[in-house]
Amino acid sequence: MSKAHDTRHILQALGVNALIAVLKGVAAAFTGSGAMLAETLHSASDCANQGLLLFGVKRSQKPPDAQHPLGYGRALYFWSFMVALLLFTGGGVFSIYEGVHKFMHPEPLEGVGWAVLILVISLALEGASTWGNVKELNARRGPVPFFRFLRDTKDSDLIVVFGENAAATVGLVVALFALLMSVITGDTHWDGIGSAGVGVVLIGVAIFLAIEVKGLLVGEAADPAIEAAIRGVADGAPGVRSVLRVLTIQQGPGEVMVAMKVELSSNLDTDGVYDTINNFEKMVRARLPEVRWLFVEPDRQE
Repeated sequence: MSKAHDTRHILQALGVNALIAVLKGVAAAFTGSGAMLAETLHSASDCANQGLLLFGVKRSQKPPDAQHPLGYGRALYFWSFMVALLLFTGGGVFSIYEGVHKFMHPEPLEGVGWAVLILVISLALEGASTWGNVKELNARRGPVPFFRFLRDTKDSDLIVVFGENAAATVGLVVALFALLMSVITGDTHWDGIGSAGVGVVLIGVAIFLAIEVKGLLVGEAADPAIEAAIRGVADGAPGVRSVLRVLTIQQGPGEVMVAMKVELSSNLDTDGVYDTINNFEKMVRARLPEVRWLFVEPDRQE
């Protein structure tokens, strides 16, 4: 069975977004602002998305069975992709629609002071949550550049939560700017522009997340460091001359399948081949506990 997956970052984001959704909803009701309504729907959508991620984590931890002999690890990637789709449609597309509607049919805003206060509070909460994601990413990436790690990491839930929080932070800035411009200029067309701006941010983030998760969902190779480590183990393994080919597949966060061909010493008898391969597999698993499935086939260099 898969090891327990840390869901603290998802639960933290869920709690923050639930509180922010209520605050934004109150502000939207008092002001009639399209930008605030877009932000309310955005936060409500984020809450639903984090619920899907928690469900995906739970599904991914199911043990292998006859129908799924390699386990359910990729279930998390599927639900992460669903989150990206919902962020695109439920958040981005509707916000743009609301923005166009408000721009074409502007309405006076009321209670703007309360709306600004709520936006500032929401921005502080969302910014703190996003900064927590950044610290978690920094702790995991080591020396790897930040944006390269975002593209290469196999923890899809971490990418999705960071993407949602970053989009929410930027969206709040856009909504606050639009609301203030509406007050300063007396032109409520800015409210519609703000709503559409929030939608553009959400769609951009959704497309990025969908592209990143798609590779994992289809079947992406594991981190190249895993193959390098396997070849390093082979260099010190008794009876193993060389590694001819290595194939890796990321089956889920912290779950890798490896299939490989190795050339063994020519003086080994049948029992020697069995013992050498078994010993080599033990050495690989000890070095790389994330390798849950390991298939080693003896061969020779042509």
